[in-house]
Amino acid sequence: MPEVRAKKHLGQHFLTDKNIAVRIVGGLRPESKYNQVLEVGPGMGILSDILLQHPDLETYMIDIDTESYTYLVKKYPEAASRIINADFLEMDFSLVFEQPFGIIGNFPYNISSQILFKVLDNRQQVVEVVGMFQKEVAERCSAKPGSKEYGILSVFLQAWYKVEYLFTVKAGAFNPPPKVLSGVIRLTRNDVKELDCDEKLFWQVVKAGFNQRRKTLRNALSSLINKEKMDNEPLLDLRAERLSVADFVQLTNKISAGRE
Repeated sequence: MPEVRAKKHLGQHFLTDKNIAVRIVGGLRPESKYNQVLEVGPGMGILSDILLQHPDLETYMIDIDTESYTYLVKKYPEAASRIINADFLEMDFSLVFEQPFGIIGNFPYNISSQILFKVLDNRQQVVEVVGMFQKEVAERCSAKPGSKEYGILSVFLQAWYKVEYLFTVKAGAFNPPPKVLSGVIRLTRNDVKELDCDEKLFWQVVKAGFNQRRKTLRNALSSLINKEKMDNEPLLDLRAERLSVADFVQLTNKISAGRE
């Protein structure tokens, strides 16, 4: 079969190291939580080869690249009905999956954040994600409070998922090789159904705090808070990067109460 061309405008860098592929798939922990997995951007199927042999998983694939889709349908005729030619970011998961499911992939680096926000939007269905991102993004996802990598994505993901940095992948494992290192992370859904606060306000507080991360929260959140009622709130004297998810929930509740 002819090979698929990696397309720059789609951010494609095909993984060629089979040992790395085995390690990525090995990061999945379906156990009794789910039995279906969606592979995003399978390319030429280096992860798919392993996934389709997984005894506990039914594998679906989605690729926006028509050339990849055509290649994969020919390569895996037995799985053709589970290979989707579409944009993952536009996908309505409920049309394909009735139960909780996992997501895996060597994700295109140019849409990393959009992929993760798509996962967050569907957090009640997506119970696990194992994926490869640009190392900088992977480190941001798993960063802890107080580090310079800790930011909006860290807080939002860690509010609903346990985030683990699994391992680093060098550029030589890809064709064409990217100009950056890559990192593989695992997101495991936690037991939080809803945050113990106004979630819409929580998102506003986190975003406003990090959008002016060099300022204290008292200044960064000036448009959201009742200054008189929150004059003695110690959390407002910190910068956003110092607050844990629990701190942001607490602060959101105090801001909400201060508006009443």
